[in-house]
Amino acid sequence: MTSTGHHDERIAKMTFASVYPHYVTKIEKKGRTKEELHQVIEWLTGFDEDRVQKLIEEKVTFEEFFERAKLNSKVNLITGVICGYRIEEIENKLTQQVRYLDKLVDELAKGRKMEKILRI
Repeated sequence: MTSTGHHDERIAKMTFASVYPHYVTKIEKKGRTKEELHQVIEWLTGFDEDRVQKLIEEKVTFEEFFERAKLNSKVNLITGVICGYRIEEIENKLTQQVRYLDKLVDELAKGRKMEKILRI
């Protein structure tokens, strides 16, 4: 299944700051911590908690967020379905990167062990 151009464009223009609180709510509702969320974000992007906070304050778009990120070399191990799309089949690179993050947050919320989430 491929995403549409409109869908990809909408994701690119969305700000990380607008989605971040939803990540926090989702994981905290399931008993996980903000520290664990930041561990997952840092593993994926290389951004520590201070850097994430600065990016939120700058109101960067997901496009800018992932342009600045240094993705983990193991991202290809993130597979499966998220939001109705099979991650490894998403053709738009940015949409795929956003879905990597969504998938990791989802795994955290579902109680998966951190070693599994971080593909250790």
